[in-house]
Amino acid sequence: MIKSESAAKRYALRIRQMFHESDEQRDADLRTPEDVERFDNILYGQDCPEWQCLDVYRPKGKEGPLPVILSVHGGGWVYGDRNVYQYYCMSLAQFGFAVVNFSYRLAPEYTYPASLEDLNSVCLWISDNRERFGFDADHVFAVGDSAGAHMLSLYCCALSDQEFRKSVHFPVQDQLRFRAVALNCGVYDPDAADPGIQGLIQVLLPKDCTPLYRHELNTCLHISGTFPPVFLMAANDDSLNQQTLLLKPVLEEHRVPFVYRMYGTEDHPLPHVFHCNLNLQDSYLCNKDETDFFHSFCD
Repeated sequence: MIKSESAAKRYALRIRQMFHESDEQRDADLRTPEDVERFDNILYGQDCPEWQCLDVYRPKGKEGPLPVILSVHGGGWVYGDRNVYQYYCMSLAQFGFAVVNFSYRLAPEYTYPASLEDLNSVCLWISDNRERFGFDADHVFAVGDSAGAHMLSLYCCALSDQEFRKSVHFPVQDQLRFRAVALNCGVYDPDAADPGIQGLIQVLLPKDCTPLYRHELNTCLHISGTFPPVFLMAANDDSLNQQTLLLKPVLEEHRVPFVYRMYGTEDHPLPHVFHCNLNLQDSYLCNKDETDFFHSFCD
């Protein structure tokens, strides 16, 4: 744990700058694919228009309603937006999905549960705009990585468990359910995470929060048998792998249908969230595996 609030905020802002520089370098040569149609800069909320904004991507030439993938981006709860994830999300659209790529309010400027409130608002927006953008609202899926996997898993716990829903500090809509989700390189038990994650949790939580907030953030404590089917992904050179290994037996215990995949080999190690790096063939293979998993629920 970082000792002071100011030190924790400085750490979060350093992480934000470091991630930004890395992602800009990674995506420098990428462009919008010719076979993807995009609809940009769509407001889904009124509280903070600079953040509550989304893009929709569809494969060109595909008429009628398409199954939907909602992407919840990572970035340690302090970094990231739809611009950083646009190329990854457009690559998912190329597998035959309408993809919703949204920005949400970040810590330390906005503390928990602002990001989960935004996730809920986007789910409502998808339901309300199914005809406008050709969404098949009966086949909605979601992907999340790192902190985004934490947010998505926590939201799925509240969606699927009525008792947990009553206790959470964020709203949960009734219009939309995920047929399946992909949880990629995520954080699921923040209390068991390394000091870096603990520092980010420190700036995510409000100053006046009670111990109930930390309990609420622990996905592993709130999984139930009605949690949606999961594609659970890890990379062999990822420092967060222990978090995935903590979630796996919980899914087994509650008999949640899931597929577990560890990508990379000893001779070919793969890092945290490698699947977002479209310069890697491994990224294509992982994303195809996940979209194939989603397609299996569309029959």
